[in-house]
Amino acid sequence: MSIKNVQNTHINLRLRQLHGALLEIVGVMNRPQRDEAMVREAGISLDRALFPLLVLVERLGPIGIVELADRVGRDHTTVSRQIAKLESLGLVVRQESASDRRVRAVVVTKSGKVMTDRVDEARERIGQAVFATWDNQDFEDLVRLMRKFADDIKGHTSPDSEAIG
Repeated sequence: MSIKNVQNTHINLRLRQLHGALLEIVGVMNRPQRDEAMVREAGISLDRALFPLLVLVERLGPIGIVELADRVGRDHTTVSRQIAKLESLGLVVRQESASDRRVRAVVVTKSGKVMTDRVDEARERIGQAVFATWDNQDFEDLVRLMRKFADDIKGHTSPDSEAIG
C-alpha cells in the first residue's frame, strides 16, 4: 500500500468528524440568539437581521449586493432592502464600483465602523471566555489551520459544487 493511500484512508476516516464539527460550529454561528447576544454584549441597538450584513460590509467592502447576498445565503432583493435600512441608519453607503460602473458597491461609514469596533470588542470578550482553558500553542494551531482550511476550501469550490457542506 502506498503512502498516499494510507494518507487518503486516514483523511477519509476523519472527514466525517470534521464535517460534524463544522456543522456544530455553523449551527452555533447561525443561531439568532447568538447574534442577539453579540448585539447586547456590544451595547448597540441594531436589528438582528442587519447585524451580520454590517459586519460583512465592514470586513469585505466595498462589496456588491449580489456577492453579499450569496455570502449570507439570502435573496439579493432581501439583502438590498436590508442594506437600504442600514443606509437609512447611516451605517453604510452605496458607491459606484471602481471596477464596474454598473455595480454599486456597499461600504461602511464612520458610524458603521464605530459600531463594528464595538462588536469586535464584544467578540474579544466572548472569545477570551471560550478559549480561557486552551494553552497558547493549541490556540495558535487552531488559528493557523483554520486560515489554511479557509484558503484551501475557497480554492476548491465553485458556485455549482459543494466541497465539505
